[in-house]
Amino acid sequence: MFDYETLRVIWWLLLGILLVGFAVMDGFDLGVAALLRVLTHNDDERRALLETVEPVWEGNQVWFVLGGGAAFAAWPMVYAVSFSGLYLAIMLLLAAFILRPVGFGFRNKMPDARWRNLWDWVITFSGVVIPLVCGVAFGNLFLGLPFQLDDSMRMTYSGSFFALFTPFALWCGLVSVTLLLMHGATYAALKADELIAARARRTAQLLALVFLALYVIAGIWLAIGVPGYAITSTAAHAGVSNPLLKQVAMQGSWFASHALHPVFWLAPIAAIGATLALLALLAKHRYGSAFIASGVVVAGTIFSAGCALFPFLIPSSTDPRSSLTVWDASSSQATLSNMLICVVLLLPIVLAYTTWVYRVLRGRVTLAHIRASHSIQ
Repeated sequence: MFDYETLRVIWWLLLGILLVGFAVMDGFDLGVAALLRVLTHNDDERRALLETVEPVWEGNQVWFVLGGGAAFAAWPMVYAVSFSGLYLAIMLLLAAFILRPVGFGFRNKMPDARWRNLWDWVITFSGVVIPLVCGVAFGNLFLGLPFQLDDSMRMTYSGSFFALFTPFALWCGLVSVTLLLMHGATYAALKADELIAARARRTAQLLALVFLALYVIAGIWLAIGVPGYAITSTAAHAGVSNPLLKQVAMQGSWFASHALHPVFWLAPIAAIGATLALLALLAKHRYGSAFIASGVVVAGTIFSAGCALFPFLIPSSTDPRSSLTVWDASSSQATLSNMLICVVLLLPIVLAYTTWVYRVLRGRVTLAHIRASHSIQ
């Protein structure tokens, strides 16, 4: 089918596509959850806003499962290093993922205002923590994680949970949170009752401006304030998966790869251009097109981070030679080939089913519908 080098690049792209799919599809319901108490003024409105995402959030989780499964099967060393080294951060992430459906399920089980208020805060917490942890994790990839491999490929991690929260990593966390809040507000402008949608439109416009400023500053910070990594020996693109066979130095800029691959500039251009388009579309109340633009912003942001890191997947700050790259951290050629066949067969089914679900559920969730369906006076 494909040679080993090409398969590794294809799976690097697929990993990016699956991450983008997760961020675009699950990102808007995380954004809606985080903005639950910002976009609404009373219990009826909060119930209506939650019902814009409750029928679809479980289906959106498919992308999270696909991304985790792909990382496990295609990039086993990446999976092992990240899950072993970032154990507490991943536990916090999973706790937030678990609390969100619990909040959806229990919120309306009792009429007591304090009960509903508690679960509203739980839902909001989960909507903020997940993008924050993901953004901080991406920021730490540029700084390098403190791990090293021995000759038997056993990993030693010397960092701690609180050491992850450096100024640059926290800034990346802010970029991530703002990005998904903007995406969620845009979705609420498209799907919620007109009363809530008007607030969501103004919130999305403000968040788009804040995101643009944070994103550009993050790019400048990365270019001049964070040392890049470079492979200084010959990299065997089709060789065995052994990270210790190469030499790596911390030198130059993370944007050095853009000089070799000018196509990488398309990612930040898409992120910035789509943000400007989003502002224009929201001003014209064209919410369907605005939501598509918001999705492009999400995709452009994730791909801009992935392209800047290329060919690194997880750099090591304590032993740069142990850094995991596209060329030395993958599964075998046979595994990548077989998995690619499965993706080619199954991904269109997922996309077709998702399209059908959203077509069935098209239209706004109005306050009148909520009051009638729940017998609210």
